[in-house]
Amino acid sequence: MKPLEITFVSDVACPWCAIGLASVEQALARVGPEVDATIRIEPFELNPDMPPEGADIRTYIARKYGRTPDQIAQAQAMIRERGAAVGFAFGPRERVWNTFNAHRMLHWAGLEGRALELKRALLAAYHGQGRNPGAPDVLVEAATSVGLDPARAKEVAEGDEYAAEVREHERQWIDLGVSGVPFVLVNGKYAIEGAHPPESFERAFRQIAAAAA
Repeated sequence: MKPLEITFVSDVACPWCAIGLASVEQALARVGPEVDATIRIEPFELNPDMPPEGADIRTYIARKYGRTPDQIAQAQAMIRERGAAVGFAFGPRERVWNTFNAHRMLHWAGLEGRALELKRALLAAYHGQGRNPGAPDVLVEAATSVGLDPARAKEVAEGDEYAAEVREHERQWIDLGVSGVPFVLVNGKYAIEGAHPPESFERAFRQIAAAAA
């Protein structure tokens, strides 16, 4: 088997990251046993200055991107359609939240070998259920659901552990020129930007695997 080390740089608040991760995983399922793939989750904050109480999602999108209510509705419909195509169900989302605590929890989950599973759970909690992915109760529930220790998860969620590590990782990606997510880096040198369909990721993964051979 040919190795594929996939680094997935993303934010829990990003709907295209939910679509992108589902696409990557579908592509890897299609490639199957031809490759030995690992997915490493890396942090990126689209809204690092978002206050803890969050913001109304329509007001936020209108202010940040200059979109009208009709344009917002059309974009959300397209996101729901793209999500459904890769098996991700988007539900109603009324607010945008600060995700820094989610990234701290994901960092800890990575040390425990559960970052990918927790990433899926947090994406579903926010984009599927509209819950605050930075709230301690949501973080502990998600961590517990993927087999992490609930008592330790509570300590991480309610404290500030791994804050320095997360900020350092975020700085590294910004220094490398990453300005939008999802951003996928394969084998440390092949960059794929955006939430492509599974067939596009599959084609890229096969080409990279062949080059590695």
